[in-house]
Amino acid sequence: MVDVILGLQWGDEGKGKIVDYFAPQYDIVARFQGGPNAGHTLYVDGKKIVLHQIPSGIFHQNKINIIGNGVVLDPVTLKRECDAVAAFGIDVKKNLFISERTNIIVPTHRAIDKASELAKGESKIGSTLKGIGPAYMDKTGRNAIRVGDLLDKSFTTQYIKLRLKHQKLLDNLHFIEDISAWEEEFFEAIDFLRSLNVVNGEYFINNEISKGKKVLAEGAQGTMLDIDFGTFPFVTSSSTISAGVCTGLGVAPQQIKRVMGVTKAYCTRVGSGPFPTELHNETGEELRKLGNEFGATTGRPRRCGWIDLVALKYTCMVNGVTDVIMTKADVLDSFPNLEVCTAYNIDGKSSQEVPFQMSKMNIQPVLESFKGWKIDTTGIKQAQDLPSAMKEYIQFINNYIGADVKYVSNGPGREQIVAL
Repeated sequence: MVDVILGLQWGDEGKGKIVDYFAPQYDIVARFQGGPNAGHTLYVDGKKIVLHQIPSGIFHQNKINIIGNGVVLDPVTLKRECDAVAAFGIDVKKNLFISERTNIIVPTHRAIDKASELAKGESKIGSTLKGIGPAYMDKTGRNAIRVGDLLDKSFTTQYIKLRLKHQKLLDNLHFIEDISAWEEEFFEAIDFLRSLNVVNGEYFINNEISKGKKVLAEGAQGTMLDIDFGTFPFVTSSSTISAGVCTGLGVAPQQIKRVMGVTKAYCTRVGSGPFPTELHNETGEELRKLGNEFGATTGRPRRCGWIDLVALKYTCMVNGVTDVIMTKADVLDSFPNLEVCTAYNIDGKSSQEVPFQMSKMNIQPVLESFKGWKIDTTGIKQAQDLPSAMKEYIQFINNYIGADVKYVSNGPGREQIVAL
């Protein structure tokens, strides 16, 4: 049996904490897509740690953590993360497993990412410059180096061949930076990666499922960044939706039971791209300030706005969401009035559908107002103690999107989650 936790917005929904919260109920936590452009923030023993590639179940002893074949893996980032996790007394080599089919990000992927983004000028998509897009391009172009290749004698030859291919692209993009330091760090990290548990991922996870083990599949980014269903071209390079679990881990669709979608009580977005409910005013600044809305990976200020129910209903539909988890509800505690987007006004016509290409349309959000609750909710433990105005806000969302908010996160701590 496989349950899924994924993002329903543009990423940054607080999935790391939610995976950490549910992890004790599962035997295995598995990342199924994305790369080091993800940043899942956890608080362990009161200390903050951001995981970029290691599954968020790593801090639960005796839980198997798998990096699946749908991930693109940066060995350098992984080594740093493993060192950080080990500082908490966790034996990474004991409970972290990596699929041999997982594709590797090499230094020239990062160089191509940077050079390509610079070449786009004002049309840049807001890449994190981690080499994600070029790595996935080599995957679909059948040029990639995979983790299993590290154990083969031909690895060095494969690397040189790929390096020469990339150099031609870099020459065309007039990229002249010296990346020798990146390569030195890369090969040190490759030696470390070889020391970890490299497994035949699809057999490994299916064998565990056949034994009755419960798997929690952890997604990165969010549905509105999906390569097919997101706000193209301002998207990530992988399938961030529940269907990506099957291709990213090698499990059959009938194994997936519960799809838990995570949404903030409002909306944020990092980087470029359409954002219909974005607030360019004091309210947007207040959301950013109170929510500490800065990218976990990049540190970039997040753009902030009211919750977009048109997009949220859409993402619940494409994922088959069974449970909605609302995070950062406490950020709205201070606001006397709230708004939600219930439709898009496009060229004078009202629509409740996400259009083909948002970036080419002038979308005006149709907003509905709600009274805020003006109560500090961070210490609330029981659903009946939540303010009535918050309950009305949540019920309206439930009715609109056709799925129910089952949990509300009211602070960054592990214990700050209220079951409804």
